[in-house]
Amino acid sequence: MNIERLLSNKKNLLNGPIIFKDNIFNDSRGFFIESWNENKFSDLLGFSTKFVQDNHSQSRKGVLRGLHFQTKPFAQGKLVRCISGEIFDVIVDLRQNSETFKEWAGVKLNNQERKQLWVPPGFAHGFLTLSKHAEVFYKVTQYWNKGSEVTLKWDDPEININWNSNLNFHISDKDSKGLFISNFDKTHFF
Repeated sequence: MNIERLLSNKKNLLNGPIIFKDNIFNDSRGFFIESWNENKFSDLLGFSTKFVQDNHSQSRKGVLRGLHFQTKPFAQGKLVRCISGEIFDVIVDLRQNSETFKEWAGVKLNNQERKQLWVPPGFAHGFLTLSKHAEVFYKVTQYWNKGSEVTLKWDDPEININWNSNLNFHISDKDSKGLFISNFDKTHFF
């Protein structure tokens, strides 16, 4: 398993998020990947984490989901992978004491490279579907909690995410009504 670190939009190294590239074993029958191994994952992170829920979404081209997170004590870590198609996955650092506070990073995830993205608690997360269809599968460290769920507006000018796309975005009503970071209160930060 290989790992890569992410650089923020300001070219700073993000502390915490990691891209994992699993070893892929191909032969005439197809391929095999060990997509999850608790011991290896813990060794790479340097600590143990427990996943409590798996989520699976399917989206069509141009669907933008996010930017979502849950506040404490229900903050979620996520291990995200795209099992079909391609997405542009984006994270925003909401950790007040971080050197990359309010900075964002984006990475393409697809079923060809089979990379996975570890998003630690303290980050907003979302993605844009680039292919005709995409299926995204992610593990989370906390159960979904409606009362702690927050949406950061995907086009917040203070964050200024470059979605690198000329697609017509399809956004849910909930995500369209997300908050600008300037409207966050102290409970929204980590």
